[in-house]
Amino acid sequence: MTIPPFHLAFPVSDLDSSREFYGRLLGCSEGRSSETWIDFDLFGHQIVAHLKPTDESDAEEERHENPVDGHDVPVPHFGVVLPWDQWQALSGRLQAANMKFVIEPYIRFEGQVGEQATMFFLDPSGNALEFKAFRDPSQLFAK
Repeated sequence: MTIPPFHLAFPVSDLDSSREFYGRLLGCSEGRSSETWIDFDLFGHQIVAHLKPTDESDAEEERHENPVDGHDVPVPHFGVVLPWDQWQALSGRLQAANMKFVIEPYIRFEGQVGEQATMFFLDPSGNALEFKAFRDPSQLFAK
């Protein structure tokens, strides 16, 4: 199954820390940019970090969480479903970089239909990301 790349634009409070996080830590190559935004290649998908400076008058946004498997899953969040080996490599790289995870890497539905690896973490601007991988990619939507 060939899926066209998605496009996602999201707010960040600082372009330099976003460039470091997405470019250097996650390994996303950088595309076009300006003084207010940066395109990144997130595993073949186009994400755009748009500068949204904060000031003292901005109200602190409260993140919503939903309980899933005994974890508090942050909503909203975004990410990519990776091949199993690529997920393992990213997980190892993030752990070696002492990433502070919202939900540590773990395996859901082990030995069952839809077995998957998942992890959640925040970017420097507080955007929640989830990266996952399916043991059998054909089970992405299996019940």
